[in-house]
Amino acid sequence: MSKLKILFATSEMAPWVKTGGLGDVCAALPAALRQAGQDIRVLLPNYPALQAAFPAALPVAELPALAPALPAARLLAAEADGLPLLLLDCPELYANPGNPYLDSYGDDRYDNPIRFGLLARVASLLGQAHSPIGWQADVVHANDWQSALAAAYLHYEGGAASVVTVHNIAFQGCFAHGYLASLGLPRDAWRFDAVEYHGQLSFLKAGLQLASQITTVSPTYAREIQDEQFGYGLAPLLRYRAAALRGILNGIDTLLWNPTLDHALARPYSARQLAGKQHNKAALQQEMGLEVSAEQPLFGVISRMTHQKGLDLLLAIADGMAELPAQLVVLGSGDAELEAGFLALAARHPGRIAVRLGFDEGLAHRIEAGADSFLMPSRFEPCGLNQMYSLHYGTPPVVHATGGLADTVVDVGEASLANRTANGFVLSEATAPALWAAMQRVCRSWQDRRLWQQIQHNGMQRDFSWSQAARDYLEVYRDALHAPRVATG
Repeated sequence: MSKLKILFATSEMAPWVKTGGLGDVCAALPAALRQAGQDIRVLLPNYPALQAAFPAALPVAELPALAPALPAARLLAAEADGLPLLLLDCPELYANPGNPYLDSYGDDRYDNPIRFGLLARVASLLGQAHSPIGWQADVVHANDWQSALAAAYLHYEGGAASVVTVHNIAFQGCFAHGYLASLGLPRDAWRFDAVEYHGQLSFLKAGLQLASQITTVSPTYAREIQDEQFGYGLAPLLRYRAAALRGILNGIDTLLWNPTLDHALARPYSARQLAGKQHNKAALQQEMGLEVSAEQPLFGVISRMTHQKGLDLLLAIADGMAELPAQLVVLGSGDAELEAGFLALAARHPGRIAVRLGFDEGLAHRIEAGADSFLMPSRFEPCGLNQMYSLHYGTPPVVHATGGLADTVVDVGEASLANRTANGFVLSEATAPALWAAMQRVCRSWQDRRLWQQIQHNGMQRDFSWSQAARDYLEVYRDALHAPRVATG
């Protein structure tokens, strides 16, 4: 197969800018595509963290004002472990530190339509014959609403094929009608079958309507978002475009998340040498102020504290930990009421339940290694990464059967044990009683050491690397190159 020129446009890239799984994916997938021999470049805003990381980035293009509301900018070139980066430098839009979308009060930045309109506009420009850097992409791959408008520019102006990936359909980038002209979109784009969405300009809807191909981050989520319950108003459009929609399961960075290589751990271990996992459990218990005990299972949680993640379900039943008996360690932050609830829970059960608010990358690794089982009762989860980290670390997860959780975790049962696919515990519904029943099943299974080790081995032997996903995306790119222009009007 011939090498493709791919522009990967994103608003986040770990480790420099990350609010969730998007940042991880947009670091790992381009690297896997480059390793597969493709000519790929990553375009992202030159946030302060990137300025600090790449102070020697070289200017490669000066960009004039590309639309009435879009200021002049420039492109800087850098490399991250050999992966070419294009940093969109415009201090008046991107110089603010902290969260890439929110201001210091926690509200959406007022200029987000300009900030990410510029990102999408430049992405489209790099896929056109007059690309300012002398390199024209064959495919422009946009991610979530922040860059999805690139597909609309390419649709109306011509150029590269476009792919839009939905990482979380709940975020759609909806702005006032007036941005149509100020962002340089043609008047005839204001149609229900183009960029208009309930009287607003929706960046994501525009991308889903006009992209050559659409992907999302797991096969189950691709089906779910065509249903009204999960589609957030866009299900009819996704059903209409079902032939162009494909779910591709995310991978994980198996060098960064690898219990045999992980420097954050008290002791490395592997599927063949699981004794080291018990040492990590004792070290985690000591670090978090829990009773150091090998006689009861330790449940772990690493999560944003939100309704989506189902942590209210855990909060409702966690006082019963003593009955199991079991311990719990929680790392996360988010909703103030949930944060307060978990802190109060830990205060009621010292030595048995420990809670750390915020995020600590090293501690996250130690929880994956030291916990016996990982709790992830999300009401919906487009893909999820922590359940894959858990499987890779021999920490069987408890999940709700949704999105990528359903695609990666196989419930322990007679048939799945017989064919050696059983690797976790699956809730058919996201309710507190179902979660409690699953945790009881975990405790019973954990007591049978031979059974538990089989479940651990099944999970640890599954391949969650990015290599298969990269091959699948290459198929999507080639389909996009041969896709007919999307009809409107």
